[in-house]
Amino acid sequence: MSNDKILDTLENQFGNWWQHNFVAPKMTSKLYPYTALFSPIQINGVKVKNRIVMGPMGNINMAEETGRPNQMMISYLAERAKGGTGLITTGLIPISHGIDSTVTELGKLSYFPRIDRTRTVMSGWRELAQSVHAYDSKIFIQLTAGLGRVGNPQCLLTQLKLPVSASWNPNFYIPQIPCKRLSDCKLNKLIKRFGQASADAKACGLDGVYLHGHEGYLLEQLTNPAFNRRKLSKYANYQTFGIKTVQEIRKRVGPKYPIMYRIDLSLALNATYKDKLTKIKSLKKFKNERTIAQTLDYMKNLVAAGVDMFDVDLGCYDNWWLPHPPSSMPSGCFLDISKIVKDYFAKHKVVSNMGLPVPVVAVGKLGYPDFAEQALRDNMCDMIMLARPLLADAEWANKAYRGDTKNIRPCIGCHEACIKEFVEGGHPQCAVNPRTAFEDVFSQEMPKAEKQKRIAVVGAGPAGITAAKTLLLRGHIVDLYEASTSLGGTLIPASVPQIKYELKNYVEYLTNQVKTLQKNKNFTLYLHTPANITNLKQGKYDVIITATGSNIIKPKIEGIENKNVVTVTQALNNPKLLKDKKHIVIIGGGDSGCETAYYLKYEYGIDVDIIEMTGAVMSQSCTANRGHIMHYLQKAGVKIHNLSTVTKILNNGVEIDKNISPTVPDPYNTWQPLLPENINNPLAPKVKQKMQKQTINADLVIIAIGTKPNNQLYNDLVTQNVAPEIYNVGDSITPGKVWPATKSAYRRARTI
Repeated sequence: MSNDKILDTLENQFGNWWQHNFVAPKMTSKLYPYTALFSPIQINGVKVKNRIVMGPMGNINMAEETGRPNQMMISYLAERAKGGTGLITTGLIPISHGIDSTVTELGKLSYFPRIDRTRTVMSGWRELAQSVHAYDSKIFIQLTAGLGRVGNPQCLLTQLKLPVSASWNPNFYIPQIPCKRLSDCKLNKLIKRFGQASADAKACGLDGVYLHGHEGYLLEQLTNPAFNRRKLSKYANYQTFGIKTVQEIRKRVGPKYPIMYRIDLSLALNATYKDKLTKIKSLKKFKNERTIAQTLDYMKNLVAAGVDMFDVDLGCYDNWWLPHPPSSMPSGCFLDISKIVKDYFAKHKVVSNMGLPVPVVAVGKLGYPDFAEQALRDNMCDMIMLARPLLADAEWANKAYRGDTKNIRPCIGCHEACIKEFVEGGHPQCAVNPRTAFEDVFSQEMPKAEKQKRIAVVGAGPAGITAAKTLLLRGHIVDLYEASTSLGGTLIPASVPQIKYELKNYVEYLTNQVKTLQKNKNFTLYLHTPANITNLKQGKYDVIITATGSNIIKPKIEGIENKNVVTVTQALNNPKLLKDKKHIVIIGGGDSGCETAYYLKYEYGIDVDIIEMTGAVMSQSCTANRGHIMHYLQKAGVKIHNLSTVTKILNNGVEIDKNISPTVPDPYNTWQPLLPENINNPLAPKVKQKMQKQTINADLVIIAIGTKPNNQLYNDLVTQNVAPEIYNVGDSITPGKVWPATKSAYRRARTI
């Protein structure tokens, strides 16, 4: 297969990947001991103890506003070093303040860490390097030329400055805002700054620099003809800026200091959007993307200039599910891409300036030890980059080394806490690991309770199990009640679709955790035992924690009680309901509605219509997760009726009021993100109203408009004063997400 053909092949397979060569890996230990994962590797003048690289996960809003790394950031990265990771990489560190206005806030403050401000930031970097080195790990600083067209365009309002780019390009978030072409003079300054930042990094004890040249950020904009359409400029050649940057860094740091480069083998915009690329106004200019052959040639020239290693993937912001593969994407999605680079380097005898092989780091949902080990043994790559898996479990490497894979807490690919949270103004965290980015607040060693208490936890979903485990570690006596016959709560039906395999792995992890708890004499599991006022009173508990989850909301629609109406949970729990169904209507275009539509279409071949009252579906989901689902729903022919309301449910379908105005937003738009709710876009086109009544025939109607807290038991317990302390956690407070469930349960349990 030709290199260019593989892009079309992968794009076609990423929708129904389980029907192709992709598998849904599990936390097994069949290949233990992991001799490939835990072999050292030489990168220029630095030897790394194993093949595990922590990917650049955020550190946005994790430093002081001056840019100095603070204790939160230091503890966050050092925890992964302590967990056995061989090479740590930081998140983005811009060197373009004053040139790219999107990276600087008012008052010359920044939500990014900085190494270019003054010497006052250097003590933070020195402490970070020393903290990582204490655990025999290495650390590279990721330097970026800036954000360019993918930066926050609020700088136009707050600083009266346009965003910038390699050429005049539309802004990603608000395409109506143009991004100004940078002058050659400013590009010269950026190159000098790269050199200075690298020299400063070396002086601070950091082990290497890592250039962020992928995903459509400013360095990529300057080195890809899709974005760089300069004519009369010494940087008109798309390779020039990158090569001169590497040469400047090499001059400043000497021959033995490692330089790593993050690159996409292709933006894959043509493969993603095909003919639509010339029709979508904000993408029209980008058709002439760097080909795979051009990228390989560029990589060879970068090595000649001084690059020592690469990590490689696909995509950019405009098809964001590729560089940030969500839960619905397959594991190992880019192994074929890293293999292309390895084979090219071998064929063309590409070696570093020190005469060493150039390691190729594989990325893309590789957080399963057997899976990662096999990729190395098959010579698909030289190192394994884990980003979100190391947020989910900082001890991933140590657990893998000792074969304790069943106790590795798996990433669920939700992007809720790690990506979406900092997009909306927070800092990276993790949905399944409540300590992530709070290592400076919560010690790894659980503090023992001053007084042992007898505690009932009601509900064995993620919140209940997290609370029970935390309480037991603190020395309490814990009874865990679960009304059903299984552990996991609403995650059980949610993990039924093939695209939710990582959620299923998390349910297995939770089940294994409870099995471990059962070995403790202070723990009792009451499975298939509903908790009520009577048995909780009889237990004479000091503390009761309710983690009773949430219930599906049933809207007040005529016909809602018809026999052809079921909830999304019922549909997922009972496949018999789907038998012989040809056409299904889903009321509700949130995450559960759209993911269920995906399941019905791709696994059962059922035609699906989604009815959504608002202008956008999956509006609360991370852009990457939303984009992948939307793109492949459209490819499969699933019909989305946005700005539509169900007025009546019939025995053979539904009646709806639908806005058919041409101003209604395209529900399949994956090339432009939904802005956070607190951001007003004054340039957004106004939506007009032109309502039309329609009837949609269907064999079954599924209700998926959201959930409400199931907190009746909690309220009754409080009213009747059943225990001295009564607390509510998880979905019974904030329904719908794993993240707030585990976070509230963990924090509450640590205080009892």
